[in-house]
Amino acid sequence: MTIRTGVEVVVWGGHGQKGPLEIHPLQCYQNKLKLAIIGQSLFGQEVYSNLRKQGHKVVGVFTVPDKDGKADPLAVAAEKDGTPVFKFPRWRVKGKPIPEVVEAYKAVGAELNVMPFCSQFIPMNIIDQPKHGSIIYHPSILPLHRGASAINWTLIHGDKKAGFTVFWADDGLDTGPILLQRDCDVEPNDTVDTLYNRFLFPEGIKAMVESVQLIADGKAPKVPQTEEGASYEGIQKKSNAKVNLAQPAEAIHNWIRGHDKVPGAWTVIDGQPVTLYGSSMLARSVPAGQPLDIEGASQPGIVTKNGLVLYGTDGKALMVKNLQFEDGKMIPASKYFSSGESSSVELTDDEKKMAEEIRNIWKGILSNVPAVEDTTDFFKSGAASMDVVRLVEEVKQKCAGIQLQNEDVYMATTFQDFIQMFVRKLRGEDQEEELVVDYTKKEVNNMTVKMPHQCFINGKFEDAENGKTYNTINPTDGSVICKVSYASVGDVDRAVAAAKEAYDNGPWGKMNPRDRGSLLYKIADLMEEHQEELATIESIDSGAVYTLALKTHVGMSIQTFRYFAGWCDKIQGKTIPINQARPNRNLTFTKKEPLGVCAIVIPWNYPLMMLAWKSAACLAAGNTLVLKPAQVTPLTALKFAELSVKAGIPKGVINILPGSGGMVGQRLSDHPDIRKLGFTGSTPIGKQIMKSCALSNLKKVSLELGGKSPLIIFSDCDMDKAVRMGMSSVFFNKGENCIAAGRLFVEESIHDEFISRVVEEIKKMKIGDPLDRSTDHGPQNHRAHLDKLLEYCEVGVKEGATLVYGGNQVDRPGFFMEPTVFTDVEDHMFIAKEESFGPVMVVSKFKDGDVDGVLQRANDTEFGLASGVFTRDINKAMYVSERLEAGTVFVNTYNKTDVASPFGGFKQSGFGKDLGEDALMEYLKTKAVTVEY
Repeated sequence: MTIRTGVEVVVWGGHGQKGPLEIHPLQCYQNKLKLAIIGQSLFGQEVYSNLRKQGHKVVGVFTVPDKDGKADPLAVAAEKDGTPVFKFPRWRVKGKPIPEVVEAYKAVGAELNVMPFCSQFIPMNIIDQPKHGSIIYHPSILPLHRGASAINWTLIHGDKKAGFTVFWADDGLDTGPILLQRDCDVEPNDTVDTLYNRFLFPEGIKAMVESVQLIADGKAPKVPQTEEGASYEGIQKKSNAKVNLAQPAEAIHNWIRGHDKVPGAWTVIDGQPVTLYGSSMLARSVPAGQPLDIEGASQPGIVTKNGLVLYGTDGKALMVKNLQFEDGKMIPASKYFSSGESSSVELTDDEKKMAEEIRNIWKGILSNVPAVEDTTDFFKSGAASMDVVRLVEEVKQKCAGIQLQNEDVYMATTFQDFIQMFVRKLRGEDQEEELVVDYTKKEVNNMTVKMPHQCFINGKFEDAENGKTYNTINPTDGSVICKVSYASVGDVDRAVAAAKEAYDNGPWGKMNPRDRGSLLYKIADLMEEHQEELATIESIDSGAVYTLALKTHVGMSIQTFRYFAGWCDKIQGKTIPINQARPNRNLTFTKKEPLGVCAIVIPWNYPLMMLAWKSAACLAAGNTLVLKPAQVTPLTALKFAELSVKAGIPKGVINILPGSGGMVGQRLSDHPDIRKLGFTGSTPIGKQIMKSCALSNLKKVSLELGGKSPLIIFSDCDMDKAVRMGMSSVFFNKGENCIAAGRLFVEESIHDEFISRVVEEIKKMKIGDPLDRSTDHGPQNHRAHLDKLLEYCEVGVKEGATLVYGGNQVDRPGFFMEPTVFTDVEDHMFIAKEESFGPVMVVSKFKDGDVDGVLQRANDTEFGLASGVFTRDINKAMYVSERLEAGTVFVNTYNKTDVASPFGGFKQSGFGKDLGEDALMEYLKTKAVTVEY
C-alpha cells in the first residue's frame, strides 16, 4: 500500500483560547498534504499542531510580525518545530501584491492554504496558487453574518443558533463555496467568550483538520452559497455601541452581551458614559435595591446586592454585573453608590516596603513612564490586557497566597488605589460579605425549611451562567418543590478554577491538619444542629422515610464527618531502610500528600450520606472539591454548602453544581485541572467516566457501581432474624440501596415457610407519606425510576417467575411501588441477573446441603458489591464468607455499615473504598524522599 505524503498546507492563525486542544486520530489516513498556514493566534497554533499530528506536512507558516518583542503563538509553535516561518507586515501595497512576498510564498510549494483566521489582506494570486486552492474558517453559519465581528452579531441579533463555516476562498467577502458547517444552540446568557470557548474554538479546530483530510481524500464538497438570507455587518466601534434602552429587555441583553468585552456597550448615567459588562436575563423576581436614573431607560434601574437591574419596555428585567467609567476604572455594579466611600488605610513599615516592591513591578511594565507616582493610572499609561495578567502574576509571585484577580486591577487603576486594595487583601479586610442565600422556604413537617437552590461556587450562591433552571420534584405527590439552577460547562470551569485557586494559594492548603480537623468537626456540629431540617429536606426531595432520613441519611453523615475530622492530624508516612550509598548514608521516608482538586459525583438514593462518605475523606486529606449531586436530589447538598460556610470552610474549597450528568459530570471527567474523580452510580456510566478520565489527564478514579448482591439463607438459620433481616436487605430505603440483596437463595426445606412469613410481614407495612412517623415505606425517588421498576416486574412475569406479592404501583398520588416478591426465579432470567434498585425481592431455592452449588450460583454474576449469609454454623459461615466474591460479606445481619469499616466492591461493582482509613488513601498520593548525608 502506498502512502501519499506530498501535499503541503498553509495555515492561517486564529483567536485566543486557554489550553491545548487534543484531537485523537480515529483512523490512520492514507492521503496527506503539504500545507501552508497563514494567520495568527492560538487558534491557528492549534490547527497547525493538530494537522501535523495527523501526518500532514506544513511547509510554511505565514504570520504577523512580533509585537513588543513577542512572537505570535502560531509562530512560536512553528519555530519550535523547525517549520519555516515568515512574518510579513503586509502582502500588498496600494492594492498590488509585493513581489518578494509572493516569491517567498511560492517557494514553499504548498498544495493547500489553510486559513483558520487571518487579519491580513491576502492577494488572489496567493489564494489561487496552490493545487487545491485555499480554505478559510469563519465563525458564523454563512451566508449569515459575513464580515468581521460575526460572533458579536450572532448575539446582537439574538440568533438561536451559532456556528462556523469552512469555505473555499474566492474574490468575494466570505462568499466562497461551503465545504463544511457546524452549529450549536445559543444559551440565554452566552457571551462571545462562552460561545467561542465552548464550541467555536474546540469544534472549529476539529473541523479545519477534518476539512483538510476531506480535500486530501478527494471528498471535499463545494456548495455554492445562496444569497437568500445573506447578511453583512462590519466591525463595531465604541462610538456606535451605545445601547438603546427603549426596547424589550432581551434586545438590550443581546446588545450588551454582543459587545462584551470589545468594544463594550455603553449608556449614560449621571451625565457620563458608563460601559456595561456581564449581562444576564433575570428569570426570577427582582431583589430589593436603590433606584438609579439612566438616560433613555423606560424606568429607573435598581442597584441591588447582585448588580444593576435594567428594565426593557416589556417590563422584563436583566442584570448587569460590572460597570466601567471613562477613566477605565471598573467596579461591581452592586457598588455603584458606595464606590467612593472606602477610606484609605495607614501602611505599616513592612507594608510600605512591599508597596515599593510593587512600584518596581509597575515600573517594569510601564517602561514608557518616567516615574510611577501615587496618581499614575495603569491604563492611561499605556497598559493593555496582557499587562494586567503580568501585573497580577508578578504580584502573586512576590506575595504568595494573595488572592488577586485580573478584575481587581480594572477596579483599582491608579497606583495608590492598587496599593490600598492590595493591603486590604493582605490583611484580610476584603473578606467576603456575609453569605447571601436566596432561599426557597416551605412550611412542612411542623417547621420552616430554608433551601438554597443556586449553584455554590467559590463561597457564593449564584445562578447558573446560562440562567437555566429546572424543577426538583417531591415524589410523595409529584409537586414542584422549587426551581434549581442548571449548571453549565462554564459553571464547571469556574468552580474548578475556584477549587484550584483555593488549593494552590488559599489558606486551606497551608492550614495545620489539626485546624482542618476542627473545621470538619464544626461541619458535623452544624449538621447535627440542623438535623431535623436536613432530614425533612431529604425526605421531600428523595422520598426517604423521615425517621430513616434522620437516623441514617443525616445521622451517618454526621458520624462520617466526625470520623474523618479525627484523621486529619494522623495521616503519616513511613521511614524505609534502604541500602546505603557507602561511604555516605541515606534516609528514605514517604509522605502522604493531597491530590489537589477532586470531583465527586453522587447518586440520588442517599443524597446527603453519599456526599458525606466521599467529601469528608476528600477534605480530611487536604483536597478541594467540586461536587455534582444527582439532578433529581440536589437540595441537601446545597444546604450542606450553606453550613460549610457557617463552619468557616474557606471559599473555593467546596463547590456544589446541580445539573445534568451528561453536561456537568462529563466536563468534570474531562477537565484537565481535576486530579481525582469519585463516582457512585451505574456501571455503564462508571465505564464512561473511567474512559474520559483516562483520555483527559489520567485522573485517579474510584467507582462504586451497580450490584446484584446475593443473600444465602440456610435451613439452620435463626428464622425470625432471617425474615426480619431478609426483608430489610431488600426493602430498606424503598429498595433504593446500593448493597440491597438483589437475589435471595433460600434452602429448599425452609423456602415456603420463609416466603409465607415475608408476605405476612409485608402486609403489615404501612405505605404512605414519608413525613408520617408511622410510615414504613415511602415513594420511589422519581417517576422514571418507578416506571422502570414496573417494567422490571412485567419482564419477571413474562419470563415465568412467580409473582407472589405486589408488582404494581400503589393507587395514590406520587411514585409509590408495592413491596414485591418473586419466587421460582431461575438463573437465566433477567430478574436473576439485573439489579432492580427497588423494593423487589427475587428468591430462588437451592437444594438442602448444597453449599458449593449455591456458592457457584451466588458468584455467577459480574457484580461484587455485597453479600450475606444466615446460618447458626460458624464453620459454614466462615467457609461461605471466604468464597463469596464481594467487597462486603454480612453474616447473620445485613446493611450493617460503619464509618470505620471500608465499603466498596469487586468486579463490575467498581474499585476503591468509601469509609474507613482505606477511603482516606483514595484521596492521597505517596511521595518517596531519599536524602544522602
